Amino acid sequence: MLLVSWESLEDHTVGFRESEQYKEWKALLHHFYDPFPIVEHYEDVSLQHEQ
Repeated sequence: MLLVSWESLEDHTVGFRESEQYKEWKALLHHFYDPFPIVEHYEDVSLQHEQ
């Protein structure tokens, strides 16, 4: 399991996934996955404050 804390969903889905670093990660590692991992996003609601 790989757990990464992003500041926002877009930091992962846009900032990382569209970066040159992701292209390198993908080229180096994706052929090792069998089956390909499921990516899930969660939000820690305990850190949110009522307004």
